[in-house]
Amino acid sequence: MTDKHFLTTIFNEQNFKKEDLDNILSQYQRVEFTKNDYFIKEDTTSNFYYFMESGFARSYVIDLEGNDISTKFFSTTDIVIDWHSYFLKTKCRENIQAITPCVAWKITFENFMKLFNIEAFREVGRTRLVNNYFELKNHSVSIIADPAKDRYLNLLKAKPDIVQNVPLKQIATYLGITDTSLSRIRKEILDNK
Repeated sequence: MTDKHFLTTIFNEQNFKKEDLDNILSQYQRVEFTKNDYFIKEDTTSNFYYFMESGFARSYVIDLEGNDISTKFFSTTDIVIDWHSYFLKTKCRENIQAITPCVAWKITFENFMKLFNIEAFREVGRTRLVNNYFELKNHSVSIIADPAKDRYLNLLKAKPDIVQNVPLKQIATYLGITDTSLSRIRKEILDNK
């Protein structure tokens, strides 16, 4: 997609007055990331949030043993953000990195706040925040309560594009299992088809 047409898929033109939509679109800037570029690094403060137009990214932390653990994946139309850092201006505890080349649209915190008086803009933001919370909560409970195979099948159902485009090792850490276990689960699923 060219120009800002992508953003009108996020901010549905039917829900906004033309002048409000023009104002919103003018606040976003198109940016490109190459594979392995960082949207944000741990111990920095997030000054932007992004709508992902294309590509795949992930957030991850380094655990106490030095292992790289994926905490979330981002794909088309997702908000790429460290909510806590962006809104409270605290240091990030995670890294957010491009897995593939990515195109995204960024907005500064200051410009975001300027738009907050537009009711439909607030509603889009509230809906996305709530959906992110539920996704995080469901994932946290699933890691504790669901067998590894079910966690993988749920991810496959909810986000097949992630499973097809993200390295298995990163998916395995997100699911809380080893890549060997994930390979075994995938083989078992294939054998049962």
